Amino acid sequence: MVADRTRPYISNEEIADLLDRVADLLQAQEANPFRIRAYQQAAQEVRKMDRPVVSVIEQENREGLEQVPGIGRSLASSILEYVRTGRLRFLDRLEGEIAPEDLFKTIPGVGPKLSRRIHDQLDIDTLEDLEMAAHDGRLEKIPGVGRRRMRAIQDEVNAMLSRGARRRARRYESTHPRGPKEEHLAPPSVGTILEVDRQYRKRAEKGELRKIAPRRFNPEGKAWLPIWHNDRNGWHFTVLYSNTALAHRRGTIRDWVVLFYEQDGLEEQCTVVTEKRTGALQGRRVIRGREVECKEHYAGLADIT
Repeated sequence: MVADRTRPYISNEEIADLLDRVADLLQAQEANPFRIRAYQQAAQEVRKMDRPVVSVIEQENREGLEQVPGIGRSLASSILEYVRTGRLRFLDRLEGEIAPEDLFKTIPGVGPKLSRRIHDQLDIDTLEDLEMAAHDGRLEKIPGVGRRRMRAIQDEVNAMLSRGARRRARRYESTHPRGPKEEHLAPPSVGTILEVDRQYRKRAEKGELRKIAPRRFNPEGKAWLPIWHNDRNGWHFTVLYSNTALAHRRGTIRDWVVLFYEQDGLEEQCTVVTEKRTGALQGRRVIRGREVECKEHYAGLADIT
């Protein structure tokens, strides 16, 4: 399915304004000048187009956008997301809106209240986490779910993840035609993520980073949340402290760090925390879901020293 024709028509000027808005926020947050310029140039090119962007998407999908000068895979994916959904998650983050429950609302049968309940009670942020919660029975125990709805959600999440895996596989194959056909692009290394996490916390503590006013849990509208953009090893990182309900309840806002990383239109996220439990990782910074790799990483550092 391409552009949602039930939505009001989206003009090229509206899309260009959106790209300019992203560029302005990136500039205010002292992001990479080349990335800022990329959004500015894309806005200019969209304004010069003699065809509506929506028409290009309807007829040629993302590939058509990539033929426009100054619009690569990443920007094409952003434009496509906005045309299809009316929102741009990257812009939401730049403006201080980090809401994992918004992701769950895209699942048929999951409304705003249930989405918020799933996020708050299960402390999950991604579709992969939701799939695991359905698999191990935690989701079924959430009020308003039940076995029948749980199975429907599980089927839909599985389909969504499968589509994502196929997109990632096609993206890999198109950029690595002679390499092995992996199912997905490898994420940044543990060492890279932990170094970005370390630098973010160091600079945040010193007050060196721009602060944004998150919309969630911030009734006074204060700009308190440090945000950092960093390009490293081919990935673009957007890094912030976790501003979730659970982080507020546990008092871990200044400990839990959320890293969004993007490359060639592929975007993922992870959370880095200080391990509280006993064991080899106690007191160490750990990437949730990659604990084994973190243990191997620290063991390797110990061997070097």
